[in-house]
Amino acid sequence: MDYDHNKALLLELQRAAGTGNDRCADCGDPDPEWASYKLGIFICLNCSGIHRNLPEISRVKSLRLDFWESNLIEFMRNRGNLWAKAKYEANVPPYYYIPKSHDCLVLRQQWIRAKYERGEFLDAAVCHDPCSAGSREGCLWKLGKGRRQFQKRQFLLSAREGVMKYYTKESKVPKAVISVETLNAMFQVEKIGHSHGLQITYITDGQTRNLFVYHESGKEIVDWFNAIRAARYHYLRTTFPNVPEPELIPRITRNFVKEGYMEKTGPKQKEAFKVRWFCLDSQERNLLYFKNPLDAFAQGQVFIGRRDEGYAVRDDLPQKVWVKKKKPVITLVTPVREFVFICENDRKQKEWMDALNGVITQ
Repeated sequence: MDYDHNKALLLELQRAAGTGNDRCADCGDPDPEWASYKLGIFICLNCSGIHRNLPEISRVKSLRLDFWESNLIEFMRNRGNLWAKAKYEANVPPYYYIPKSHDCLVLRQQWIRAKYERGEFLDAAVCHDPCSAGSREGCLWKLGKGRRQFQKRQFLLSAREGVMKYYTKESKVPKAVISVETLNAMFQVEKIGHSHGLQITYITDGQTRNLFVYHESGKEIVDWFNAIRAARYHYLRTTFPNVPEPELIPRITRNFVKEGYMEKTGPKQKEAFKVRWFCLDSQERNLLYFKNPLDAFAQGQVFIGRRDEGYAVRDDLPQKVWVKKKKPVITLVTPVREFVFICENDRKQKEWMDALNGVITQ
């Protein structure tokens, strides 16, 4: 009797208005089906797996499958997600990346650990100055030339100077000096083949340059990521003092909106189709293409303007262009020329067309 009654009370509490319990306390996923009865929060299945590894801080149960004692129901009623947010996220700096459910595991793990284990954002925590938070020094493993192996390199980030540098072994002169103005970072776990893989991009001599790095420590790589974000935030805040914060935050760092293989032909549209790795950067409005996903430099890039400027995407071929393979095609129309791509299947064609149209209409 208590079992069914308590389960009904718990599910009612999860749906109760004004509690925030209808979304995961950590990643925001709707309708969480798990809860931490030590913290008094409702969480999703994925986040519950991370909480399980923190038994000193958190203990989890399923809302539907486990038995809930009456005293635990009362504890959950007196806590809840909004209460926890006010306590554990009281002092999250504006540049700190708050992960969503689709983000990689290391970002979600470190967010949960930062909140509940390390108490980094409690009200009493030190004020986060983006200039000091955007200054960092240490070693990262960087993918070397030829994409054969990772080598330990010393990195130095200074928000005050507005640069990031890295050094080869025992070298006093930096191998590269990167301006924070064009610096970007994104987690690329599958692409790099490491659970802490980070892709750093910047512009050098008018070209996009990729650095692929990782660190053995999840905390260290996420700290580097947020230090880069702090340096970028400091730069944006200083350079555009009148731009409202909600407009600045999405510009701190960004992920590519779409990546993957397609085949492309040359400008005469008679050349053989070659497989290339494509990355779509919606902020810079560029479609970059590489011979290999882990290349340092792109082989080329296509600027994507707006529809009223003559840009469009079609699912057919230009006149007089013939393709041997019976595979889905995309024609990207620009004022200069038409680019022809072959996709692996209909699903990928639709995904690429939706992504390209998203940039054209933004």
